Amino acid sequence: MKSTQTIAALVVAVSAVLGGCASTSSQPANNGSYSNPISASAGYGTIESIQVTRNDGHTSGTGAVVGGIVGALVGNQVGSGNGRTAATVAGAVGGAVVGNKVEANRNAGTGQDLYQINVRLENGETRTIVQDSVYDLRVGNRVRLVDGRVYRY
Repeated sequence: MKSTQTIAALVVAVSAVLGGCASTSSQPANNGSYSNPISASAGYGTIESIQVTRNDGHTSGTGAVVGGIVGALVGNQVGSGNGRTAATVAGAVGGAVVGNKVEANRNAGTGQDLYQINVRLENGETRTIVQDSVYDLRVGNRVRLVDGRVYRY
């Protein structure tokens, strides 16, 4: 009975931890390598460069959760006493890692092209905006930044 409670507690803990890592946003992730524009204000400037980047398929955390559960169940079948508990924990962690990797590999082909647009603002600041299309934007165009998007004017 105690091992069932241990597994249940482990599954809840792993789900809570991995659920906190999941993202439901449809916007591309900003990994801190780009400066964020002030979202409520507009600015004017000139495009200095446009680079195409690839948004690789992201994981939702589902693969990690399922992998963790399966790994915990398999690990629980090994050993007895403290050895079983250790095997359950190791199985959960290993299963979560493998499950996340499997999900990432499945989503690898679903990435999309994103455009990194570097804009020199009139006040001398440089902003880097990442958006899903450039429409008719070209290097040297005068542009307006509104709510994190670049528009030609």
